[in-house]
Amino acid sequence: MATQVRYVEDSTRIQEPEAGPSGLWSWLTTVDHKRIGVLYLVTALTFFAIGGIEALLLRVQLSQPNNAFVSAATYNQLFTMHGTTMIFLAVMPLSGAFFNLLTPLMIGARDVAFPRLNAFSYWVLLFGAILINFGWIYGGAPDAGWFAYANLTSPAYSPGMGVDYWVLGIQVLGISSVAASFNFFTTIVNMRAPGMSMMRLPVFIWMTLITQILIFMAFPALTVGATLLMFDRWFDTNFFIVEAGGMPLLWQHLFWVFGHPEVYILILPAMGIVSEVLQTFSRKPLFGYTAIVFAGIGIAVLGFSVWVHHMFTTGLGPVPNSIFAISTMLIALPTGVKIFNWIGTMWGGALWLSTAMLFSIGFVAMFIIGGLSGVMHASPPVDSQHQDTYFVVAHFHYVLFGGSIMGLFSGVYYWWPKFTGKLLHEGLGKVHFWLMLIGFNVTFFPMHWLGAIGMPRRIYSYGDGLNWEFWNMVTTMGSFIIGISFIFFIANVFITLVLGDRAPDDPWDAPTLEWATTSPPALHNFDTIPVVKSRMPLWTDKYPEVYGHESEPGEHGDPDLPDIQTDEVHDEIHLPNPSYWPLVLAIGIVMLFAGFIFTFVMSFIGLALMFISIWGWALEPAFGEADHA
Repeated sequence: MATQVRYVEDSTRIQEPEAGPSGLWSWLTTVDHKRIGVLYLVTALTFFAIGGIEALLLRVQLSQPNNAFVSAATYNQLFTMHGTTMIFLAVMPLSGAFFNLLTPLMIGARDVAFPRLNAFSYWVLLFGAILINFGWIYGGAPDAGWFAYANLTSPAYSPGMGVDYWVLGIQVLGISSVAASFNFFTTIVNMRAPGMSMMRLPVFIWMTLITQILIFMAFPALTVGATLLMFDRWFDTNFFIVEAGGMPLLWQHLFWVFGHPEVYILILPAMGIVSEVLQTFSRKPLFGYTAIVFAGIGIAVLGFSVWVHHMFTTGLGPVPNSIFAISTMLIALPTGVKIFNWIGTMWGGALWLSTAMLFSIGFVAMFIIGGLSGVMHASPPVDSQHQDTYFVVAHFHYVLFGGSIMGLFSGVYYWWPKFTGKLLHEGLGKVHFWLMLIGFNVTFFPMHWLGAIGMPRRIYSYGDGLNWEFWNMVTTMGSFIIGISFIFFIANVFITLVLGDRAPDDPWDAPTLEWATTSPPALHNFDTIPVVKSRMPLWTDKYPEVYGHESEPGEHGDPDLPDIQTDEVHDEIHLPNPSYWPLVLAIGIVMLFAGFIFTFVMSFIGLALMFISIWGWALEPAFGEADHA
């Protein structure tokens, strides 16, 4: 049995990171999950900035009555691309960055199950994002809303190429998401370190696992709907054309069968991040671990039974409305369990109000507000009043911005030193937090009032005398405060990367496995695969007098296993070979889809690239010579 390593003395040690491959080609061919995570992170933050600029342009247009800052057509394109960008190109890839950076490290693995598939999913995401935004350069951007309701997307109402970009881009992005979901699902189920039972997984890994299940169950509905829409637009079918016997309501069902689980795809990773941050900075184990895990499972199950609350005003009748009103109310229960347990974790804890902790507390507070307005919409009469008003805009921004974005930025500040070896500046970080929190509430809380007094969403302009002028100006001012807050974040990042001091391997004295390795981690993550026997392996090892009971015999594992086995080094560690085939295959897939817009010659070239890359992928050795640790 290996000797246990004491981390009390070593928690502030600083080791030089192992030198890895460098140069552009190394990034194009990388299959290292940490580098791919960095690519996801940079891509997500870039599109987050683009989506933010689109939002600021929208707010300038609505800041005063009868404004002509942008045209009606441009406004439609802006709100369509803002929603599409934030959901599919910013929040989901930002969650994907954490999946890549953390999953193997937190479960004690050296890599993901399918490294080349992991690289492939990133490149497909990037090229799909470029395709869906290409309309800004050529042919017009999508302008039918991110939900693409029929018949707004029919050739009669959207005759340009914008909806074509949206349809094809969404299908390409779906390929990326589903490929990544199978990869992370397999990694978590099959590659956990010895002794790490399912009920010892960090909550973030549980939420990651549940998210992957939601992705590969929800995305097929969107893919089917997008395929039917594609056939309507290009091949004169009539799935959604009323005059030919089609049914626009079919699109709404297909879209929201995907769309409401998508809300939980966006929020569950943030919930996992907050669960990790709160226990670390409360200096106590997470309160109600099992309840939080099963609440996450409950949210996923119930998430597929509530989509019709988006359709209460479509005339489905009192019976469906009543059933889905009840299911919508029920889904508040597991969410309330999580909130109760997060508050219970902080209660009585020795709170360390770091920037990461502040963002997590902000998440809890803002998500409560968004959840309360969501429960209101479980009532069909209330929903009928608020439908398509700014009240709904306020609600989902409190969930997806106050929730997802707050939680994800908590994770950025928490794990930044693990992957860069440098701590973000706490002063600048707290300025970022307070400006974002204030700007967020100034922007979105007045939208409740605007919606209640009748301002519809997706409105291009409005006249004088409607009593909307003041609150629209307030929300516009708040949106610019949010924009300023991100300037502080960007400054923090660059100042830290250039001038920041090296961070210790475990600057927060955290309980989970990723902090047991160097910062940044070595290429192979761990010299020796850890062996764990508690939910908090580092705390159990460092403070056995306090947390020793966590490793008592019972259902969770073998008490004779050491907490962490890091003092022996395997002679050989096999790492996956770099490969350019994932990049080539992604190019081929996007060319195949893009050819439907530009020329079928491009599609044939893309198809040929796909066959060549699949053949090369199959024949390429997955692993090279062993590295000696």
